[in-house]
Amino acid sequence: MEVIKGFPATSQTSSQLNLATIIRHAARNFGRQEIVSRNQDGTPFRYTYADAYERVQRLAGSLSSLGAVVGDRIGVLASNSYRNHEIYFGIPGSGAVMVLMNPRFTAKELGYVVNHSGIRFIFAEEEFLPIVEAAAPMCETVQGYVILTDKKLEDVETSLSPKYSYEDSLSNAVPSYDWPNLDETSASSACYTSGTTGKPKGVYYSHRDVYLQAMMYALNAMITVEDCMMQIVPMFHVLGWGTPYAATMVGAKLVLPGSYSLDGLDDLIEILVKEEVTLSAGVPSILRALLNSLLQMDPVPDLSGVRFLCGGSEPPLSMMKGYREATGGEIVHTYGSTEAQAIVTLNVPKPWLNRELSEDERWKLKKKQGQIVVGLDVKIVDTDGKELAHDGETVGEILVRGPWVLGKYHDAPETKDQFTEDGYFRTGDVGSIDTEGFLKLTDRTKDLIKSGGEWISSVDMENEIVNHPAVLEAAVVGLPHPKWEERPLALVVLGQEFKKKVDNKEIIEHLSRCFAKWQLPDEVLFVDEIPKTSVGKIDKKLIRTQYVDIYEAG
Repeated sequence: MEVIKGFPATSQTSSQLNLATIIRHAARNFGRQEIVSRNQDGTPFRYTYADAYERVQRLAGSLSSLGAVVGDRIGVLASNSYRNHEIYFGIPGSGAVMVLMNPRFTAKELGYVVNHSGIRFIFAEEEFLPIVEAAAPMCETVQGYVILTDKKLEDVETSLSPKYSYEDSLSNAVPSYDWPNLDETSASSACYTSGTTGKPKGVYYSHRDVYLQAMMYALNAMITVEDCMMQIVPMFHVLGWGTPYAATMVGAKLVLPGSYSLDGLDDLIEILVKEEVTLSAGVPSILRALLNSLLQMDPVPDLSGVRFLCGGSEPPLSMMKGYREATGGEIVHTYGSTEAQAIVTLNVPKPWLNRELSEDERWKLKKKQGQIVVGLDVKIVDTDGKELAHDGETVGEILVRGPWVLGKYHDAPETKDQFTEDGYFRTGDVGSIDTEGFLKLTDRTKDLIKSGGEWISSVDMENEIVNHPAVLEAAVVGLPHPKWEERPLALVVLGQEFKKKVDNKEIIEHLSRCFAKWQLPDEVLFVDEIPKTSVGKIDKKLIRTQYVDIYEAG
């Protein structure tokens, strides 16, 4: 897209939007604000933004002692911890590039990421060392490993070499650092896509990208110094959805729960209540599991005033109502991607719509992904690239453009078709936009089911199945059919108390209230678990592979 230069301004042009500025100003303005992190043994670690900033400076200084220089790529494998929060600022602020490594990747995928990005050093928490060790023989560029642990280095059992202690490195560095005035368009960090359609692809964010997105996020999500932000989203996933930067920018209290699993959510709830969290975020699977755990408690904790941003896929209406009615908490629907640095829309209510719409209509509106955040351009187009009307009915592929949106993948010329000539990124998602600017995602282009020449939305069908009170989770995919081209298959996970009590017929009858007979799935299979990708989304590619022949006989 052509840039037109107008009359020259008189403002300073040498000051750059750098990530170090966020933590530096947080320490200056909110130095006494608390950061709480859960250690691996479950004990809390507490310090302040001022304390964190001193350690961030020590970290940045220690990188030069390690031999890292401006532009070096440094891999990070860490949980949602205070050390990872320090790394978020120390590595990019020094001029190096923080490459977030997904611990759910296979060793082969991690080896590819390391070599493709040219990582020189890897920072890894002790719990992730087996993952790094498995990938290490394939890593061609790594020259050393920095281990995040409370132990003495000699007490850490690992085959990695050479190895360094994160804490020793910080102790040996001076508590101040002269930050370089980096060009704001320099890469600050990188995330790699999960690679469900080929090898992982690298998305490199500039300092300017992240700084502007943090400002937008804080503004649109209305995050302030009064908030307590709990980081449930893994920090390796799309910069933790940007919340560590947005929360730090406004000086919100930050709660970092470390590693957790769906089997240990009581600990997460205890932290949520004890620290008086007001804002968090997660995908529907974790928020649904959290709600189920909350409902088992007596009394159910009062979460009035707590906002949970929900992305990754559409949150079921039953879950949104469950939070509101049982706990007082609020689900705020959001939509984004690795390529758009997490946040494209937020479903923030408008006062005139609250006055005009009935309660049922307001709940229906909350199911939409939300309005497009300030700074981004979004449009829907048909298969020929023609822009379609924003009438809430017309459906097309979603294209997005803006200052923090990907312009190209790193060293991947084969992906150039995912970008238009005028700078839009082709998301691969399908949806509509209404007259109020609310985006409604219908499906992924590859997940729409074409049966007898007509389209069926797998997302809408999944959400309706999950609205059944016995259902915990559902996935719907289209599978090859000799007569109809494709037919839907539904995988359903039932709550423990409903197993063997709910059958296929009941699920089909439930769906028939909202779907035509020809749209209903030919098969409903009850399973114990639905396959997920490395970032917790339903792995429809794997499901299609596993059940590809189910309709072969017609």
